[in-house]
Amino acid sequence: MRVLVTGVKGQLGFDTVRELNRRGHETIGVDIEEMDITDAASVNKVVGDASPDAVIHCAAWTAVDAAEDEANQPKVIAVNVDGTRNIAEICRKLDCRMIYISTDYVFGGQGEEPWKPDCRSYDPLNVYGRTKLDGELAVSSVLNKYFIVRIAWVFGANGSNFVKTMLALSKKYREIKVVSDQIGTPTYTRDLARLLADMAESEKYGYYHATNEGGYISWYDFACEIFRQAGRDVSVIPVTTKEYGISKAARPFNSRLDKSKLVENGFEPLPVWQDALARYLKEIEY
Repeated sequence: MRVLVTGVKGQLGFDTVRELNRRGHETIGVDIEEMDITDAASVNKVVGDASPDAVIHCAAWTAVDAAEDEANQPKVIAVNVDGTRNIAEICRKLDCRMIYISTDYVFGGQGEEPWKPDCRSYDPLNVYGRTKLDGELAVSSVLNKYFIVRIAWVFGANGSNFVKTMLALSKKYREIKVVSDQIGTPTYTRDLARLLADMAESEKYGYYHATNEGGYISWYDFACEIFRQAGRDVSVIPVTTKEYGISKAARPFNSRLDKSKLVENGFEPLPVWQDALARYLKEIEY
């Protein structure tokens, strides 16, 4: 099978290419140097020449706070909405399947009930969430052969993330404040890449949620486990989002994602997040 992966320099794109190669698939990994997704002509040529059986679209504007700056918003829309539509359009022409990576940020983030993948009660809190939702709608309106996979709290080797930030802070401070009222589950890109490869090999299209298993936790809980596994002597102080300070972009309090649809459709769930963290720490040789 031939698979084209966008955003190959990012955390998820990097691991997805690695997993596909491990399985023996013919993989084409591209980033902005090879294909500007905001340029329809560039997308049509690169994807058209590759003629893939599937496209896994990992590229996105993910700088959540920067997306709130008015000067950046045209670029955010161009990448997350127009770029996604460009890829969907060429996938339709080529009759190939598309996997689009989305986010829990398409929901309003209130309450305590886990969001179900087929829930349509969208209410994004920030520009990033709105553009990712518009990207979802572009995919679903253009294609029939698509997977929309929502993830949260991503960490991987090839980029910056919460785990790396905590480890860096632990070298400077003995006391760190972390929010305790935002609840979700982490997602290790190496584990997610395996699931995306499984999806690319299937035709069980639709909306899915995918994070590691192991229950719902707060960022505070996550930080405590990071320092425990890393053997760092750090005092972690739980604070509310309000106490921590207001960021440019509002964050969801409820990032709980219901992943039962994976099992219902025969996909293997991701391992528990504690195990994922242990494997990740070994991978990055912290």
